[in-house]
Amino acid sequence: MASSSSSSSLRGVTVPFLMILPLLFVAAALPAEVTVTGDGILLPSCKTVGGGSTYFDVQFCLDALGSVGAGAGARSYRDLAAVAVGLLTANATSTSAKIDALLRGGGGGGKVDAATARCLRSCRALYAGIARRQPGCAAAVRGGRLGEARSSLEESAAAARRCEDGFRGGNATSPVTAEDDAAFKLAKLGVALLGFA
Repeated sequence: MASSSSSSSLRGVTVPFLMILPLLFVAAALPAEVTVTGDGILLPSCKTVGGGSTYFDVQFCLDALGSVGAGAGARSYRDLAAVAVGLLTANATSTSAKIDALLRGGGGGGKVDAATARCLRSCRALYAGIARRQPGCAAAVRGGRLGEARSSLEESAAAARRCEDGFRGGNATSPVTAEDDAAFKLAKLGVALLGFA
C-alpha cells in the first residue's frame, strides 16, 4: 500500500513536469529579449554587447549604429546586426576607394613609397574579399542563417587585421589604420549582436 501511495504521488509530480519540460527547451531556444524604451533598443543593446567586449566598447557601438539612426527602426539584435553589416559594406567600399586613390598618388600625400604601395595592394585584395562577402552576409542575416553570417563577419575582421599587420611586417606606415580599425570593430560588433539574436 505504501508503494502505491508513493507511486501515485510521484505520478502526480512527474506528469506536470513532463508537460512543462518541452516548454523549457523552447524558452531556452528563443532569442534574448531587448527592452524597448522610448529611446529604442540601441542603448540597451550596445550596453549588452559592448560592456564586456574586448574588441569594441559601448561608445563605439552607439556611435556606429547611431550614425545611421539604427535605433529608430531596429526591433531586435538581428536588425542591429544587419545595420552593422551595412556599415561594414560601406567601410569596405570607401576603404577600397581610398586605397586606389593612394596607389594613384591622389591620396593627398603624393606618391607612396614602394613598401607602402606593396602593402596597399595586399589590402586592396583583402578589402575586395570583404566587399564580395557582404551581400551573402547580409542575406544570411536576413534569412536567419546566423552561423553563416558570423563566419563571414569573422573572416572580414581577420582580413582587416591582416591588412594592418601587413604594414607592420613590411616596415611601412599604414595610411588606412583608422579604416582597418573601424572594419575590424564593425565586423566584431556584428558578430556580438548575432550572438544575442
